[in-house]
This record gives sequence, C-alpha cells and structure tokens, in this order.
Amino acid sequence: MGEKIELTWYLNENVVLVARQLLGKTLCTNIDGVVTKGKIVETEAYSGNNDKACHANNQRKTKRNEVMFSAGGKAYVYLCYGIHHLVNVVSNKEGYADAVLIRAIEPLSGLETMLKRRKMKRIEKRLTSGPGVLSQALGITTLHYGMSLDGNAIWIEEEATLDDKQITSTTRIGVEYAEEDALKPWRFYIKENSWVSRY
Repeated sequence: MGEKIELTWYLNENVVLVARQLLGKTLCTNIDGVVTKGKIVETEAYSGNNDKACHANNQRKTKRNEVMFSAGGKAYVYLCYGIHHLVNVVSNKEGYADAVLIRAIEPLSGLETMLKRRKMKRIEKRLTSGPGVLSQALGITTLHYGMSLDGNAIWIEEEATLDDKQITSTTRIGVEYAEEDALKPWRFYIKENSWVSRY
C-alpha cells in the first residue's frame, strides 16, 4: 500500500508534467467504510491559461469550475451530459485553474463493490475504462467536489514513477471545438495497458 501523496506535490506549475506523473499512482475512495482502488493508466492535462479545451480558459471563473482556482490537491468533479461524473485533479498554485482529468484506471481492490456499482457480473474492460465509468466504479460523484485529495474519502497514493518509455502522449479526446488547442499532445497513457480507454 502506497503513502498518500502530500498536498505540496499538487502545487507543481506544469500541469502537463502532473498529468504524466499521475500515471501509475493509485486513485482511492472510502465510501461507507468500503475502500476501492485503481491504478491510474490514462490522463489528460487542462490549463486555465490559454487552453480553449479547459473549462477555465483564460481564467474564466464560474460556479461549476471555481474549485479549479484553489491551490492544487483538490478534486474537481463535474457532470458530463447530466449523467457521467468526471473526476479531475486540481494542480498548480491558487488562482491558476489547472486540472488533470483521470480517464481510466486499472482496478486493484474493492472489485466486488465496483462490479455492483457498475451493475456488472464479471471483470472486463468497460468496468473502469473511461472517465465516467471509473467514477461510477469508485463511487465518485459531485459530492466529492472540492474535497482534499489527502483526506479519508478520496485520495491518491504514491507509487514508483514510470519511465518515459512506458508512456505514450497524444491529443485529447472529445475537444475538437478547441480549434488549435485540440492538437496539443496532452493526453497520456501507459503503453500496452489493457484498461486504457482507446488507443
């Protein structure tokens, strides 16, 4: 079992580096005494400074994204299409609005609970391969919005840092509206990991 990442780690000013370094770490929840965990295998970086794909592009603050302007180390959870809860890791210093979307995890523990939450009978890729389904499997909802990532409800554990040779970078998914910013290679995933949402 890894140690919880200290909040100072999330203050890194380079959100792209944070997105890379989150790969291999363990995203954990404790809901009603049931702990579930998954290895982070796919991420996307979003910057509040000059990134049209980001909810807070050019420091645009709204009621939904205001937690992004907090100091790094908080959970930014929002509803997509009114159905899917997507979990993001806020990074950088207060006021910068950077965040990393967790796109896929490899399930590690609490598998029975994950299957129950996903209404599935056996472990297969669709259990946690995608940002909406991983949140459902881990029990993450907008109730986790703004929670500290070193608390007892949701946290990330440190694991050995991956070598660059183990990581692939490519463009982000579903951000075609972001014009030239859609071409930024800010999506990262662990090579040959079967839980990555798409190659």
